Amino acid sequence: MSKDRAILGAVREYRLDGNELWVDCGDPHMRVTFLKPELVRVRIVPGGDFAPQHSWDVTKPDQEFKVIPLELQQTQHALFLNSSAFTVRVDKDTALVEMLTPDGKSFFADLISPVWEDDHYWFTKRMEENEYYYGFGERGGQMEKHGQTMRNWTTDPVQPQGAFVDPMYIAIPAYLALRKDIAYGVFVNCTQDSKFDLSYPGELRFEAKGEELDVYIAFGPQPMDVLSQLSDLLGKMPLPPKWALGYHQSRWSYGNEQVVSQIAKTFREKEIPCDVIHLDIDYMDGYRVFTWDEERFPDPKEMAESLADNGFHLVTIIDPGVKVDKQYAVYEDGVEKEMFIRNAKGKLVSGFVWPDESVFPDFSRKDVRIWWGKWQNRLKANGVSGIWNDMNEPVVFEKPFSQGGGRGENLPLDSIQGPPEEQTTHAVLHNLYGSQMAQASYEGLRHFKPNERAFHLSRSGFAGIQKWSASWMGDNGSCWEHLELSVRQLINMGLSNVPFVGADIGGFFGNATPELFARWMQIGALYPFSRGHTCSGTEPHEPWVFGEEVENIVRDSLKLRYQLLPYLYSVFQRASEKGYPIWRGLFLHYPEDINTYHISDQVLIGKYLMVAPILHPGQRARQVYLPAGTWYDWWEGTRYEGGRYILAEAPLNRMPMYARAGAIIPMSPAMQYTSEKAIDPLTLVCYPDEDGHFKLYEDDGISYDYLQGKSCFTSCQIHSDEKNVFITIAAREGDYQIPERKLVVVLRDGRQYQQKTIKDIGLAQEIHFDRN
Repeated sequence: MSKDRAILGAVREYRLDGNELWVDCGDPHMRVTFLKPELVRVRIVPGGDFAPQHSWDVTKPDQEFKVIPLELQQTQHALFLNSSAFTVRVDKDTALVEMLTPDGKSFFADLISPVWEDDHYWFTKRMEENEYYYGFGERGGQMEKHGQTMRNWTTDPVQPQGAFVDPMYIAIPAYLALRKDIAYGVFVNCTQDSKFDLSYPGELRFEAKGEELDVYIAFGPQPMDVLSQLSDLLGKMPLPPKWALGYHQSRWSYGNEQVVSQIAKTFREKEIPCDVIHLDIDYMDGYRVFTWDEERFPDPKEMAESLADNGFHLVTIIDPGVKVDKQYAVYEDGVEKEMFIRNAKGKLVSGFVWPDESVFPDFSRKDVRIWWGKWQNRLKANGVSGIWNDMNEPVVFEKPFSQGGGRGENLPLDSIQGPPEEQTTHAVLHNLYGSQMAQASYEGLRHFKPNERAFHLSRSGFAGIQKWSASWMGDNGSCWEHLELSVRQLINMGLSNVPFVGADIGGFFGNATPELFARWMQIGALYPFSRGHTCSGTEPHEPWVFGEEVENIVRDSLKLRYQLLPYLYSVFQRASEKGYPIWRGLFLHYPEDINTYHISDQVLIGKYLMVAPILHPGQRARQVYLPAGTWYDWWEGTRYEGGRYILAEAPLNRMPMYARAGAIIPMSPAMQYTSEKAIDPLTLVCYPDEDGHFKLYEDDGISYDYLQGKSCFTSCQIHSDEKNVFITIAAREGDYQIPERKLVVVLRDGRQYQQKTIKDIGLAQEIHFDRN
């Protein structure tokens, strides 16, 4: 790239070629490509030398979108490229770009020209009045991001979490912008080191290494529509196995088979629901990936089978670093097949991690991902059900772990990566490393067991990580501040198109107090990904170690999660189909209510359930905002009119929770694990006074047969007036067969509790309740 400074100039010439407008702006050239009526791509590069498509691109290729009708208009001052949803305006004198709604409102408008200088560029957008910004991947600070500067660089941070801890493990250069009448989303297609700066009044600035400015803009006008459009671009979460929606128990580390067996036994004896036990790094032989310590885990297959007999799945951690050891088969095989990253001189790049000196696979290459998957399948053959990818920013220590490790560092940024025909540097692919490792993990298990859904968890990732893995927020601490932060983080991750997310319940570093653990478990039991995890050297954090009162609270919290699984699984299915979040900020469903724009201590789970966790010690009541409409207290059934704040009682054993009027919440019997028994009876808990509907989704929960139509939907509707409530259940649709079962229909209207039990054989029926 030229080191001369470049900016946009006047439009010299232009042409419309199918879905794409080409514009000559002097030195820079611009391409404006409508991929869908609601989704446009804008690319600008000095000299007009646009980058080719890369094998590592996270976006859906342009050619896979259908051609759509467009209209190009011009005036003396501007070009207008119109889709059926919105317009792109290019000023003829300056080539500045702005988007226009159908009624002419401006959004995502250039404030000044983008600038290219030396090895980087930046663009500056005008912040519209009363516009708010969310998403940006994994961040500290407040939910709404005015005033923050956020770097996109996958990092194992020195400090565990916090308002000013940035960057963090996951880098997603995407955001949702919202004002009362407009919602739009932005993805900046840049894998190199970059940052968003929202700290200057009236300006949103993006600065990055590299040359080509490449931005996608998705128009709503509703915020849920924006997220769906961006998911069409960045990919959607595959439906996880149902057991992965159960509770996960973890620690660094459960040191041997006997400890693991005892943990599992205690869960069952105490009747605390749990589906998954995780093994951290100490199960390995000297931290060598794909091995087992033969003294502490002499028969992992038998251990996994014993766990499975009791309803548990086993998940093992894997790191990318492969120990340099000529007696170690993975290392020797990788060297022979040239699987590891090398520098420009052809020498292996190494760094210190848990097994001390290690080398790192180049996951940007398909052949390396296949190779990794084959080694990983040795774990699957031993009964492992899921893979937990860690340390995959990637991070290396400043000195050997055996000498203390020290703070984390990057691999050399000039290291060579990529397939032979498109080699580049680690500086370009660093942010993608975690996602590509997760891709290797996902594809490897999918190849080994083509019709069995597995579970994958990744600490690091880039935009699109949801296609391969669930994510968690990395190493937090046992403190109230990090409990509160987790709510904001998970909401914003969902707004970044990553719905299957969680945080370490109870905190990773330090020791939770009984009250903190109880409050954390109340909301953590409803995280999309629900796992308790803690660090080596901390006190035990299993649910039964905090005393009888807290144990009962944990049991009740997890019991509720398992009872809600029919509802949650249906919400997950919708997320996999439409790209919607599981956890939702209130503004997603109430964008007309500006009061919701800063509420970050309440969350909608799906559309119909709202929780208001207790996030401060000693608190036994809290203020809760109820958006417009009618709401019902989940525990008492009390009816409230919304559009106002209420004071909610919150004794230690209860977290405020509400159902929206019109809700039909499907529930299962209490279970110790997700496959313990059939959902019989199926209970529908119904809340009247607004019309509503819910589509219950069911399949076998474990295979990919649902992709071939072996699933079923049951559509339920509720209609009510002052005297009557009608629950209409449509005939079940789909090829998945469900045996005859009982259907319990419960009406909660704030005045009385009514219940009717009928037979469910998949036929249409209507249930009537008299409210007199």
